[in-house]
Amino acid sequence: SHPELLDWLALEFMNSGWDVRHLIGLMVDSNTYRQSSAPRPDLAERDPSNHLLARQNSWRIDAEMVRDSALAISGLLVEETGGVSVKPYQPDGYWDNLNFPRRTYEASTGPDQYRRGLYTWWQRSYVHPSLLAFDAPTREECTAQRLRSNIPQQALVLLNDPTYVEAAKAFAARVLSECKGSDAKRLTWAFQEALQRNPNASELKTLTGLLLRQRSDYARDADAAKALLATGLTPAPNAMDKAELAAWTHVTRVLLNLHETITRS
Repeated sequence: SHPELLDWLALEFMNSGWDVRHLIGLMVDSNTYRQSSAPRPDLAERDPSNHLLARQNSWRIDAEMVRDSALAISGLLVEETGGVSVKPYQPDGYWDNLNFPRRTYEASTGPDQYRRGLYTWWQRSYVHPSLLAFDAPTREECTAQRLRSNIPQQALVLLNDPTYVEAAKAFAARVLSECKGSDAKRLTWAFQEALQRNPNASELKTLTGLLLRQRSDYARDADAAKALLATGLTPAPNAMDKAELAAWTHVTRVLLNLHETITRS
């Protein structure tokens, strides 16, 4: 649909000395790439598939990036480059039927637990279940383009996988330590960190109600707060009220679970 643009990019690629980094940077810094994905009424009939690139396309980010995004928002992500494969949390018994030879899985400890998804140990036909839920391929055959499904298991992973519960706990600790003020101010700050926008009135009301209910519940049940905050290797900050941190952890779990959080737009 844009032959002149392709010709220009090809010449730019050649003249830059075949510099891939330069070419990609040129694309992602362009006004076309950086525009909003919001549909435009004047193009709904003229260009419904967006072949003319009048807006940005919107899609769920790849499996590895879903986890990376949650860890980055929480402040846990380790951005070290290179090194051996690492093993995020995985359900016990997932490898029980893996033979020749029988293998055991021990989750990584320390900073290795928070490495980027790119470095996750890849067992062919036994892909890490969190990655599998978000359509990561098994690598048993070439995958030119990944499928992007929208299934209930994805929401369950974001809500219950220890990686995301721990990320929510760390994110909640950030909210309490880095933003001082009212609940509304903290909720707005958390929204900005996760979604890069302010919540609207309805969203703020819903999250405020959730926070108040959880705060009340955990104030009455210290053991439940302790059990939630025990998830993952990262300890809850000693100086923080455990019931308050647990209540905010539920709020941040919601933010990490939102479709908007895992969608590129």
